[in-house]
Amino acid sequence: MSNEKLVPEKQPRFASWLAEPMFRNKHIYLKVALAAAMINVFGLIVSLFTMTVYDRVVPNLAFDSLTALAIGVGIVLVFDFMLRILRAYFVDIAGADIDRQIGDNVFERLMRIRMDMKRGSTGQMTGMMRELETLRDFFASASITAVVDVPFIAITLIFIGAIGGPIVWVPIVIIPFVIVAGWATHPALDRLAAKSMNGGLFKQSVLVESISSLEMVKTSGAAGLMRKRWLNAIDEHSDSSLRQRLVSTIAVTIATSANSIAYIGVVIVGVFLIAEREMTTGALVACSILAGRAVQPLTQIATLLSRISATRTAYAQINGLMSIPSEGPLGEPLHPARLNGRIELRGVDFKYPGATEKTLEDFNLTIEPGQRVAFIGRVGSGKSTLARLMLGLYQPQEGLVMIDGTDIRQFDTLGLRANIGTALQETVLLSGTVRENIALDRPHIDDTEMLRASEISGAHSFMGQITNGYDLKLADRGEGLSGGQRQSITLARALAGGPPILIFDEPTSAMDSQTENQLIDRLVDETKGKTLVLITHRTGLLRLADRIVIVDKGKVAADGPREQILAQLQRPRAAA
Repeated sequence: MSNEKLVPEKQPRFASWLAEPMFRNKHIYLKVALAAAMINVFGLIVSLFTMTVYDRVVPNLAFDSLTALAIGVGIVLVFDFMLRILRAYFVDIAGADIDRQIGDNVFERLMRIRMDMKRGSTGQMTGMMRELETLRDFFASASITAVVDVPFIAITLIFIGAIGGPIVWVPIVIIPFVIVAGWATHPALDRLAAKSMNGGLFKQSVLVESISSLEMVKTSGAAGLMRKRWLNAIDEHSDSSLRQRLVSTIAVTIATSANSIAYIGVVIVGVFLIAEREMTTGALVACSILAGRAVQPLTQIATLLSRISATRTAYAQINGLMSIPSEGPLGEPLHPARLNGRIELRGVDFKYPGATEKTLEDFNLTIEPGQRVAFIGRVGSGKSTLARLMLGLYQPQEGLVMIDGTDIRQFDTLGLRANIGTALQETVLLSGTVRENIALDRPHIDDTEMLRASEISGAHSFMGQITNGYDLKLADRGEGLSGGQRQSITLARALAGGPPILIFDEPTSAMDSQTENQLIDRLVDETKGKTLVLITHRTGLLRLADRIVIVDKGKVAADGPREQILAQLQRPRAAA
């Protein structure tokens, strides 16, 4: 497994999938900005309070004035406390809403991603989805409010100049150093953030692959190989993360040190100004406080820059996913309520991404409504590919795949597949109850329909004997059930709701002959009047077919009624 780079080098523009949720929350961010502005104003008031106490109250021992000032500043501090709490609350509210909207948009796009455009392993794809947390943490963090503090640097400097005169040059001289440090480290942070994220995705890929294939890893002795990959991934990720933290720490430390230097520099310069009677002690104390406040936002900005690098990289990665074309037409899709079931493939050429040879070439076939057709042929001849094309999982490079005379690319994919009952070669069940796996939260499938489909598929023969029955919780991919049981549940899911089209790819490969024969007897009646596409190597299932198509090297080698094709297949054997 290679450490594939999924993070683009160039950062994409600010896309609508992120801009729109933020725009919808603009009123919340305006409240956050207003709260941050008021907090900065209150900071100025505190410094003025300090100057007044030192210059007016202390020399005259004006305790009544002190009491009045204390009450006033106490009120300010109460409002400051409340505003800080409200600011954090508003940021969290906006972050949660943005997280939900973006998460919904990204997950919907992931479910509609074109299979031929899919890049990376399962672990890398899950890692990409995990980066939504990086975006949420950024927009739900109080660090983003540091942007509001930046304009107040100029206001603070004006206050320092008004109070202390030439002492304002101390923070003015120091601020550019902080800005240059942040600007100089930002490109390195961007590069290291991208490298660190790719390392994290590689780790995720190794971990998911190892866990999902744990049984194979154990039995085949692949644990050593996976452990080596895991350690390599850890080393690469740790190295890039360490460098990223180091560069980020340099920028933050420079900003923090600048804060202290500004404070000390103001005190030193202020002493000389006091000696020359150009400044009072209270003014010096107030200026020292304000100098720290003038540089402090830059410290937050330095921290924010390190977060921005990770956020920009996460954004670029997710935006790459969102930029992948989705299934369905570019315009308004057709929403079929009920299909008749006529399937036609006209001049279809297809090859999988990265393949050098075509899987199907100039493939032509028509299946009339209600016709039951079995596809047989050698391994790799293109039979399973036909099922994927009929389901719209892949698009042909040339030619048309049509249902009821309409190119399936014009259909809404959810509406199309709602009319097709599918049991593909790889049996996959979801975590959750057996009931959920059969009904799939489809409102038109009630318990009566679920039981009917389960009885036909044979699932009820074992589910009806379990205490918790259809509420049995399944682990990932249905672990704990036999292969035949998983296939029975998958068939019940395909039959539920009585779809007009059925596509079965090796639906009984894990069943014994007796179970298979009983299932076929039940399916004979169930499939009458429905379009059935059956892909199989097992001759027993051919009882379900009215017509057999032999596929060889991506083309139709023979096509005809079942008895005729079976007779053709028997003649070479008899001659031998």
